[in-house]
Amino acid sequence: MNQPSIWKSDWDLARTALTDWWAGKGLALWVTAPKDEPWEDIPAPEPAPEPAPDRETFWFNTEHRVQREMHRMANTFFGGVSAPMMNIDIGPGSLGFYLGAKVNLDEDTVWSEPVIDDPDTFPEIRFDPANPYWKKHLAIYDAALESAEGRYLVGFPDLIENIDTLAQLRGSQPVIWDLVERPEWVQARIAEIDRAFLEVQNLLAPRLMDRWGGTAFSCFDIWGKGLTFKVQCDFCCMISPLMFRKFIKPSLEFQASHMDNVLFHLDGSEALPQLDNILALEGVNGIEWTPTYGEPWGGDRCWYDLYRRIKAAGKIAQAVFVEPEEVEPLIEAVGPEGMFIMTKTKTESEARALLSRTGWKGET
Repeated sequence: MNQPSIWKSDWDLARTALTDWWAGKGLALWVTAPKDEPWEDIPAPEPAPEPAPDRETFWFNTEHRVQREMHRMANTFFGGVSAPMMNIDIGPGSLGFYLGAKVNLDEDTVWSEPVIDDPDTFPEIRFDPANPYWKKHLAIYDAALESAEGRYLVGFPDLIENIDTLAQLRGSQPVIWDLVERPEWVQARIAEIDRAFLEVQNLLAPRLMDRWGGTAFSCFDIWGKGLTFKVQCDFCCMISPLMFRKFIKPSLEFQASHMDNVLFHLDGSEALPQLDNILALEGVNGIEWTPTYGEPWGGDRCWYDLYRRIKAAGKIAQAVFVEPEEVEPLIEAVGPEGMFIMTKTKTESEARALLSRTGWKGET
């Protein structure tokens, strides 16, 4: 049996389920739990526990990053469509760092400072392969691929795109004014970011395409045949639906035209006024819903109508932060077809029991 790793014995079935999910034909149930016995004895990097001795090591030391992830995966049970995927993101928004945003490292996240002070004199936004953060990130990716030895998948980084990346480089408040005062400038900068995104994608794709002809996007734990990506526009919370159609829609549809499997990250209730626009995007297969912090998480019954609305529009849906006891009521309420449901259980036996109850035919 072809396997991505000795850590996922039913990967053939998982790939089939994921392919069916992308086609809107089936349920993709993602269940993880602490492994009763590790797949391999891979210790955590020193010093343990985290954090690393300094933030630079935590984020950019290739050996520390890879061993940290291998330790996590070796101690995880991957049930249903879940699979060992190495997550080596440098925070959200890597593309902005590659394009020159100032990087600030924290213990559990990375954030950026703007660099575009004067839009009238700032040069064209271009990707430079000599950018130090691109080179550091690529070294981590190469180390992860070298250490994989068929045990895990290595997915695309969370690049982020369009006006969200422009906000990294310029600042959110200035971009709001730019939309009114210099709309042509905003459109030109987004087009430059689109070209940079495609350039980075084309450099990474040959490295990350697996032997099944697919790719993973590890931040959202998705896999599909061909190029698989998450796209987003968190900035949409601050603009009108009309502005979304003018400034954002062309960028997202340009990206989607260069991908095979596209999931839109819908982040928070403030973004829901844009739902009709997002559902109308050509080339976007589905929507992942992340509730606003403090609201009920993704398995709560208050979101059932949202999932129904997404599916009624011909899109697939991903529900995240679902409690184990919410899984079966969610399936019953909205139907299994086209649903990707993510949950974690406290024990491996609980995960196996849930998989068995919901009809998973693989390892239970």
